[in-house]
Amino acid sequence: MWRKVVLSVIGRLRDGKIEIQEGDRITVIGDPESHLAAKVTVNSPKIWRRMLRGSTGMAEGFIREEWDCDDLVVLSTIAGLNLPRLDRLRRRFRFITSPVQKVGLLMPRTTRSRGKKQIAAHYDLGNDLFSLFLDRSMNYSAAVFNDESDDLEAAQVNKMDRIADQLKLESTHHVLEIGTGWGGLAIHLAELSGCRVTTTTISGEQAALARERIARAGLEQRIEVIEVDYRDLEGKFDRLVSIEMIEAVGWKDFPTYFRQCSNLLKSNGAMLLQAITIEDSAYELEKASRSFISRYIFPGGCLPSVEEIDRCIADETNFGRVDTLDIGLDYARTLSIWSRRFSGATGQLEALGYDRRFRRMWSLYLAIAEGGFRSRRNSDFQMLLAKPEFAALSNRLDAASM
Repeated sequence: MWRKVVLSVIGRLRDGKIEIQEGDRITVIGDPESHLAAKVTVNSPKIWRRMLRGSTGMAEGFIREEWDCDDLVVLSTIAGLNLPRLDRLRRRFRFITSPVQKVGLLMPRTTRSRGKKQIAAHYDLGNDLFSLFLDRSMNYSAAVFNDESDDLEAAQVNKMDRIADQLKLESTHHVLEIGTGWGGLAIHLAELSGCRVTTTTISGEQAALARERIARAGLEQRIEVIEVDYRDLEGKFDRLVSIEMIEAVGWKDFPTYFRQCSNLLKSNGAMLLQAITIEDSAYELEKASRSFISRYIFPGGCLPSVEEIDRCIADETNFGRVDTLDIGLDYARTLSIWSRRFSGATGQLEALGYDRRFRRMWSLYLAIAEGGFRSRRNSDFQMLLAKPEFAALSNRLDAASM
């Protein structure tokens, strides 16, 4: 029965082709002539009932090896291309999810204590884990590939150089970074421009390694790592940078986040925001959902839409969005490299204590993320948000250079 129910839903698929093999039974759904094709092998009938729980059930079945796939990225891309059809079905049942969403049962508010636990659940998994697949600078965000020949290391430098250029960094500037990572961006900006950086994280593991790396670079006098929730930051800064941190804020606090960022900047300041986004049309559904990634990988996470970012900017700040770069496909390429490195480090992961279930979970996470960008269900934007005085100065400088 469960098999029939699941197939009645995914049988609506039109873009791409999925071949499902269960013993001697083969079922093909989608476009039989499509070149975008994936083969799914069902190892246990338990997966059909589990699939009724959406992406969470699907992922739990994969982790338990109840099903396998010859190409998880292609499967995820097909899913992303077809999700708008499923969205229409989900909207029909919003009369059920909306009241629950409003009382916060599906996605409770990210309080300071809850936020710290949620960040620790991902970023405190172990610095050695991330070092196995990230680049030398330990950037855990989309790189920018300026050329086909760029490797990951060069592309991450491209990204960091572009941030410095957009912010027009000078040695006299004091930069606030919300979301330290492992210190790679703070180190690069300080070395490149001579600026001073205050960078904050609520991950103990990240803070410890960031301080070590800053000391090795001899930059303790220019870079300070603090462990303060963004809501409790004080002071006025010349520039602000926040790279793929907003996704952990929680949708109820997007206005708070933007208001705080605006308040922390001087009247001639500017902010470089890098944000993973979901399609505008899917944002309300994203708020109400508990997906595999928001449950197992980034607890409490919620992707904003560009429309929601613009609304918060208009309502909570005196920023103007003066430059925007879509790097979604760059992120797909970044994830592909991370995935290959992760898959190639099985022996080291085992030695560090990451078992087969963990490795399957993370392989699935990386593939789903890549498929989301390749299908354009998700994107990633670098946005330059400028105070009026910065925007006016920038316009004058641009005009003078022409």
